[in-house]
Amino acid sequence: MKKILISSALVASMAAFSASAADLISKDEAHHFNLNYIGNVSVSASGGQVSSPSDLHKKLSQLADAKGGKYYVIIAARQHGPNFDAVAEVFK
Repeated sequence: MKKILISSALVASMAAFSASAADLISKDEAHHFNLNYIGNVSVSASGGQVSSPSDLHKKLSQLADAKGGKYYVIIAARQHGPNFDAVAEVFK
């Protein structure tokens, strides 16, 4: 029984770590900590799927994760009608 509880706790903690999303940081933080640049991600006209700043951050975080990044810096953003567009640099 003890082994099952320990195994369950281990699996739960691994799931929590794997579900972590890339974090928004400033350009100064990226340079200060000498993070490795790995590319850009962008979100564009989305038919209302990205209709708030929080939706925008969530989508950029998902895209940065998919690219293998831990952090992203928004370098351009705008609201276009009900949608938000943005470009972000991704760092490890």
